[in-house]
Amino acid sequence: MTLSPFDDLPIHQIAEPVRHVATGDRNFYDRYYFNCFAPDAGLMLIVGMGVYPNLGVADAFAVVNDGAMHRVVRASRELGPDRGDTTVGPFRIEVLEGLKRLRVFLEKNEHGLDFDLTWEGHEPAHQEPRHFDRSVTGRVIIDSMRFAQTGRWTGTIRVGSRSVEVAPDRWLGTRDRSWGVRPIGEPEAPGATGPQALPGFFWIYAPMQFADRSLFFAAQERPDGARILEEASAVRSFASGGGEAERLGTPRHELTFVEGSREVERAVLHLGETRVRVTPILPLHVGIGTGYGFDQEWRHGMYQGPLKVEGREWDLAADEGRKAMWGLCDAAARFELDDGTVGHGLFEYMVFGPHDPSGFDSW
Repeated sequence: MTLSPFDDLPIHQIAEPVRHVATGDRNFYDRYYFNCFAPDAGLMLIVGMGVYPNLGVADAFAVVNDGAMHRVVRASRELGPDRGDTTVGPFRIEVLEGLKRLRVFLEKNEHGLDFDLTWEGHEPAHQEPRHFDRSVTGRVIIDSMRFAQTGRWTGTIRVGSRSVEVAPDRWLGTRDRSWGVRPIGEPEAPGATGPQALPGFFWIYAPMQFADRSLFFAAQERPDGARILEEASAVRSFASGGGEAERLGTPRHELTFVEGSREVERAVLHLGETRVRVTPILPLHVGIGTGYGFDQEWRHGMYQGPLKVEGREWDLAADEGRKAMWGLCDAAARFELDDGTVGHGLFEYMVFGPHDPSGFDSW
């Protein structure tokens, strides 16, 4: 057992120092996620940081798509005893006011991307439904909790030789905090599950910001369309009084794909009786280079040594670069209600493997 400064605070949940979590599952994680974009800027930035107590690792990434390049800076370090240390190499996250204001920082480096950004929430943080799923053999593969929030940004982003001033009248985004169990680190042997370990993965996640409220849509489905997770809620903005989430009913989706692909061209989301038309503005394939499992040499929670910092980039003007963009897509998007009200936010999706409702019968 190892004590840390947090152990001087009355925050313990189990009969262990704060450094230790209640489960010995290797896949326990605790993570930040942020995105930042302006609807007319042609640039989207995504930042993440996670700690993996049972693997002894902390890591962070930033990825930007400016229409020309998919550029990644990533870092990993040994976790150590202090769970309050929210730095990983050149990355730092500061909680200025819990559930409302945070600072996200990547110091200047040799990889052509740095930023100093302050986030302010648009509405109270929204606790989403608990996410739970088992494998075909009965092992718990996902058991996590998450809260989400939309907001605005202030600060500076530098990409290559370009410096971008970020002001809250134009720059917005969404963030979440999640923790629990999900597959991380080096790949595990599939055992008896074999080829059925991942029968398919269908996912839509869309937090969207409007002037007076934010809407939250989520749906994870099995290949036959059965739901693992679903969410359709509204939360009033701070300016409109805030308050608890309002459940809107059953979420439904209508996706239109680019012909011959699994790229979503447009969509209609139904949150109970509320219909939202979705137009993706700028896609960012967040799984490429950042650690979500698409790159075997760098996965969230994978041990990289005491400290490792590196950069990767893909030229999106080149055929090779474009072909490398696949899998989980986080798109900055425009959302329009039936009365003409327009908002913006994240449209995240992945349609991987068979999915009967979408007309995909194979990998």
